[in-house]
Amino acid sequence: MAYHNKIQIEEIVAHIFENELYCEAVVTAKERVTAAFQSEYEKLTAEHSEIQAAGVLMSRYGTVEDAAKFAGYTSEQIENWRADRHISTKKEIVHAFRSVRGGIYIGSVFAVFTLVALINLFLHPNLFWSVQTAVYAVITVLCGIFICQNRNLFRYESVCLDAKAEKYVRKQTDQYYKRMINSFGVAVAGLFCLIYLFIVAILKMGMNLGEVFSSIYSAVLMIELVVYAVIKNAVCSWWIGRVFSKEKRKAMAGYSLRMILMSFLYWCLCTLFIFLLRNKVENLFGIFSAMVVAYGILCMVANLTIRQPYVTKNIHMNIRRAAVIGAFLVLITGYHLMQIDRFLLQPYISTVSRLYAEPDRIEYHENSGVYTITTDKEAFKILQLTDIHLGGSLQSAGKDYQALTACYRLIEHTRPDLVIVTGDLVFPLGVMSFSFNNTAPITQFASFMRNTGVPWAFAYGNHDTESLANATAWEVNELFKSLSFQTSGNLLYPYTQPNITGRNNQLIEIRNADGSLNQAVFILDSNDYIDGVMNDYDYIHDDQVEWYRAEVERLQEREGETVSSLLFFHMPLQEYRTAYELYESGSGEVEYFFGANREKMIDKVCCSEYPSSLFPMAKELGSTKAMFCGHDHYNNLSVEYDGIRLTYGMSIDYLAMPGIDEDTEQRGGTLITLYQDSSYEIEQIPLTDILR
Repeated sequence: MAYHNKIQIEEIVAHIFENELYCEAVVTAKERVTAAFQSEYEKLTAEHSEIQAAGVLMSRYGTVEDAAKFAGYTSEQIENWRADRHISTKKEIVHAFRSVRGGIYIGSVFAVFTLVALINLFLHPNLFWSVQTAVYAVITVLCGIFICQNRNLFRYESVCLDAKAEKYVRKQTDQYYKRMINSFGVAVAGLFCLIYLFIVAILKMGMNLGEVFSSIYSAVLMIELVVYAVIKNAVCSWWIGRVFSKEKRKAMAGYSLRMILMSFLYWCLCTLFIFLLRNKVENLFGIFSAMVVAYGILCMVANLTIRQPYVTKNIHMNIRRAAVIGAFLVLITGYHLMQIDRFLLQPYISTVSRLYAEPDRIEYHENSGVYTITTDKEAFKILQLTDIHLGGSLQSAGKDYQALTACYRLIEHTRPDLVIVTGDLVFPLGVMSFSFNNTAPITQFASFMRNTGVPWAFAYGNHDTESLANATAWEVNELFKSLSFQTSGNLLYPYTQPNITGRNNQLIEIRNADGSLNQAVFILDSNDYIDGVMNDYDYIHDDQVEWYRAEVERLQEREGETVSSLLFFHMPLQEYRTAYELYESGSGEVEYFFGANREKMIDKVCCSEYPSSLFPMAKELGSTKAMFCGHDHYNNLSVEYDGIRLTYGMSIDYLAMPGIDEDTEQRGGTLITLYQDSSYEIEQIPLTDILR
């Protein structure tokens, strides 16, 4: 009721002063008259109704002179309002504000660039004479010169406005006041985002200050934009609102300060909560995101409600425009964040110890692209890892850590002589990983494997070079070459590849100490999608099969006998589906060894609908005894069909499928033990067995 009465009194005062010019003196007078009327109105309502009380006020003090004198003004002070002075029109005030606004924008740029230059000098003193610092210095000096030459724009001067100019000023004041509060809110939220990064990176991930500052520096453009918005909106709000009385400006400043303090309190509590949960909750990013959303909602509520007494007319939200702008900002910001390299696992990778105790001799044949591993071991062990699905983002860091530690435990337990990753090393789809980056996780895994010392090879999966990913298939191929044997000493990625379909088709020869061929290990690219259509899976093409045939025949001619070979690829052949269906029907055409197919996303066997000639060719040649694939994360069945062993590798994935991080029975590796007579054994290594 009191608020309703205040609005009614303000309407009476506005009616009395409607023909007066708009200036600071008049605004101050209106506020004093409103306060005096409010006190008198409360006395009158003790004896009269509200309508009667309002009528008494109008009859006693219905003119500006009477109302002002009632509020304590003298006749001389009242005459000063009407003294001869320049009256600004809307056109003049619009022109003046545009000029000032241009100066404010340049001044804000000056302030931001000066601040960034000082921070750069503090963080990177060795880069003081860099080109970037020089550019910042030039821009700062030019802005400073402009401000000095146009300093009159920023001087405070009393103004007098006509009705249209008054309306324009009120509208602009409300708008910039809202922008100022919101930009301060974003700045406070951004500050605590940095604090969150410190908590996660230093206390949870073990990063040092230099690594944290490097991550922050990658987002320096966003920080600059926020600081610029704060300065620009604060100065614009001050300049356009100069016609208000000191009391009004003081009240608005007080409200702004309270909102900022409330924001600080909110984020202090959130930071304390995050700090307490840092070692108890895996998905801290999800909790922090919820806090950001809640803060945004609170700011919108404040804009539409409690700010109302401090503005002339509260701005109601244009839901459609806000939704469009908000969606655009979320998309742009999200896309930018998803492209940034995040090396958050590097502190863990740096602690990984060497596991390759008895190295074999490895040779690379540059002309053919073939690696030869010569071993004198009676049992040569190959560990198949598949579908590791590293995200490489801030959100996926926890699950990436789980994936790498799982790989390390499997390698430590089995002590293999060669690791073969059969695809989907990374997951740059953005949905679950919040990342489009496929280079950072590849580099991290290569660094991880280099520290173990164990030789490893790689077959591409359908996710490693997704169309949405930062790096193309060609760029990823070049990245693998840069990380390969000549650099790392243990990544067996060929610098020379056959001119056939696919991104990496290679042969690795495993030879005994006497030079005889133990196994020919073929790694084939099962490719990704037909014409880039999601889930329309590609297949191993005829030219790849022909290359495989030619290599087998070349080896057989050289060795003078039928050689033994193994095939590794990512997506299962159609024969995997046929063998599974025969196994399910109880047919004697397949021999069961171990495992089960528990895939639940699409089909039990997610193979291409396009037949490949690989299996018939392998059967015809009689060389290949076993094939190994991944792709279907819950499948780990191993059966023999038409004389060839078909095995699904146990997957690692903690990220790419909803809820898979909570499932355990499908996670592990597949160990293939090769003996000197070219016989072999295949064994599942469930991660749960190691962790017991």
